[in-house]
Amino acid sequence: MQIILMEKVAKVGNLGDIVKVKDGYARNYLIPQGKAKRATEANVKELEARRAELEKLAAEKLAAQQALGEKLTGHELRMTQKAGVDGRLFGSVTNADIAEALKAQGYEITKAMVQMPHGPIKSIGETTVKLQLHTDVTAEIKVIVVAEKD
Repeated sequence: MQIILMEKVAKVGNLGDIVKVKDGYARNYLIPQGKAKRATEANVKELEARRAELEKLAAEKLAAQQALGEKLTGHELRMTQKAGVDGRLFGSVTNADIAEALKAQGYEITKAMVQMPHGPIKSIGETTVKLQLHTDVTAEIKVIVVAEKD
């Protein structure tokens, strides 16, 4: 399916690009999320008319996320969890837990932004976690998991 991208999409293209993607990806994700529109002549003309406005909005969004990334880089997040004597957790610390803890501290983070390539944290100690704030902005934070005292 031919679509016009309304914002930058990782591994697909930039704002205003007309690209061909699989039908399901366009119908089920890109179009409902407002990231793309069908590549009809009317939509192409509308995009050309609004291009400057859309580029300005994209630049503002990028600047806001870069500022957030600078604030978060090097941030230490301390979490307490129940753990056994050997240091293994009863459960795990997931991306949702990390996003929730950062939200409680006043940061606008969703669980989709938290990337944990090695899976959830299952033991006490320090772990570096990557936050994908924007397609061009990443930040690394340190998550320190400590055992809960009874």
